Amino acid sequence: MEKEVFINRITKFLPNNSLDNDSMENYLGKIGEEPSRVKSIILRQNGIKSRYYALNQKNEITHTNAEMVVCAINGLLDDSITIDDIDMLICATSVPDQIVPSHASMVHGLLKNKQMEIMSPSGVCACGVHALKIAYMSIKSGNSKNAICTGSELASGMLHSKNYKEEYDKLRLLEEKPMIAFEKDFLRFMLSDGAGAMLVEKERRGKISLKIEWIETVSYANEAQVCMYMGAEKIENGELKSWKSFSEKEWLDNSVFALKQDVRMLDSKVIKLAVCHLKTCFEKYNLNPSKDFNYFLPHLSSMVFKEKLQQELEDENILIPLEKWFINLSKVGNVGSASIYLALEELYHSGKLKKGERIFLSVPESGRFSYASTLLTVV
Repeated sequence: MEKEVFINRITKFLPNNSLDNDSMENYLGKIGEEPSRVKSIILRQNGIKSRYYALNQKNEITHTNAEMVVCAINGLLDDSITIDDIDMLICATSVPDQIVPSHASMVHGLLKNKQMEIMSPSGVCACGVHALKIAYMSIKSGNSKNAICTGSELASGMLHSKNYKEEYDKLRLLEEKPMIAFEKDFLRFMLSDGAGAMLVEKERRGKISLKIEWIETVSYANEAQVCMYMGAEKIENGELKSWKSFSEKEWLDNSVFALKQDVRMLDSKVIKLAVCHLKTCFEKYNLNPSKDFNYFLPHLSSMVFKEKLQQELEDENILIPLEKWFINLSKVGNVGSASIYLALEELYHSGKLKKGERIFLSVPESGRFSYASTLLTVV
């Protein structure tokens, strides 16, 4: 008999208190001591009303990325399953607390449990699903009886105004009213912090479990240039010049370690390629998107993409009724690899799910355009 794999528990950890739009720069600081010139435009487009930062107003980090993951993992555990019962730990994040060692190593070190197998998928938003797929494949192959997978981000520490000071001061020498490039300032008001965790097992547990039917992932890096990047600069041919090729002074003068996004490329590629991937999945599994699942959870970095995604789907004759869409971006913000965990966690604990219903997860990643889709059945 083919092995089945179930998501049996889902938890989240969102640090500190929810922050509204007016409070953001109290925590992120003001570049050049002046309010951002693009903040209102970005917030109006992205539709985010509140988010969470693992940061206080003194620019002190209140929780590391790894600590947030441990908080989320602890919510999965009780007397019936402890951390010492877990076979495998897979921790995904876009930017860990350090370059080396791996993110999962640091989480394992904080858990202080038994020796175990660990993995650390890297990437941007889709790596959270990559973590789930590793857990799924390990259990399905018989390598593990269970696993914990996580997605987490600590973006606020990277987005603080202090990280742009040297570049701003250099620009101020060159022009009367300097402005940090839109591609950098743009992301300061898009990203936030948090962690999600899933307990994945070979047998169902509790009143409601989510059976994993399949997970599909794909990269379009063979045909698309880099869109989101950090620790590098984009050069004329579209490739990246690594931080290793810059001097230490250039790191500061050019904010090389600031997270950046090519907004024009994002707009032209992310939706078209997302629909291309979805169309491939629907055809491969003979899935009718208007009938064969009850909930559609698309990870959106900004609400401006909701209408664009809907229109592109309709142009390809893919009809997903809006009443099936479940999006919580406006409440928790864009938390990268953790976003799909946070959306599924809210739906899972909503009391709405009925046995036999199906949930379709869709996660785009604009780093160099990777996509992940998952079909779940409520059992």
